[in-house]
Amino acid sequence: MLVLAIDTSTPAVTAGIVTVDQAGLSTRADRVTVDARAHGELITPHALAAAEAAGVTLRELEAVVCGVGPGPFTGLRAGLATAAALSHALGIPAYPVCSLDAIAAGVLGTARTEDPFLVLTDARRREVYWAAYDAAGARVDGPHVQRPAEVETTVRLAAGEGAVLYAEAAGVTPIEPRFPSPAGLVSTAREALLSGAEPEPLTPLYLRRPDAVEPTGRKRVTAP
Repeated sequence: MLVLAIDTSTPAVTAGIVTVDQAGLSTRADRVTVDARAHGELITPHALAAAEAAGVTLRELEAVVCGVGPGPFTGLRAGLATAAALSHALGIPAYPVCSLDAIAAGVLGTARTEDPFLVLTDARRREVYWAAYDAAGARVDGPHVQRPAEVETTVRLAAGEGAVLYAEAAGVTPIEPRFPSPAGLVSTAREALLSGAEPEPLTPLYLRRPDAVEPTGRKRVTAP
């Protein structure tokens, strides 16, 4: 199965072409740029460039996998809108995955898979999005959004950019990876992809209310 994987939940704008079957998965090509202000500008060009580098066309894709966060509103919606548009235009399913789970899947490729671990990403406002995982990579707590010092756990290994930025405050030792990879995204959705299961809706995990709110009433204007 030929899959396009995209994620804009972190400062990394990520797109890649991954093949997946019962034997495993393989990344054919990827494009990643770390720029927190370029999600909307780069995600579609990155998807097209990854497809070209992999020697395939978008019409050959059989599914899209998209990281749905948690992540900041502006960046996250760029990836979800792109996944939804490609799914509709190509007539293929779009599978949502928790972006923290995709980072956790990347941890399993390291030498520290015998220990439980955390995944922390930058939630801005001096906070982190985080979740806890057992040694097999299964999520056992979260996702949450909190200040680093408020993350209550005895686990000390942590992947994700938040672990690098707030290692001292959270009391953790950073491990790789920092961002979701195409392989990690597809690995998280692998069972659903291969079974042909109906995907869940592409619902973003914001974990916060938006900053912008509707006005509660009109201001009274005094006549001259």
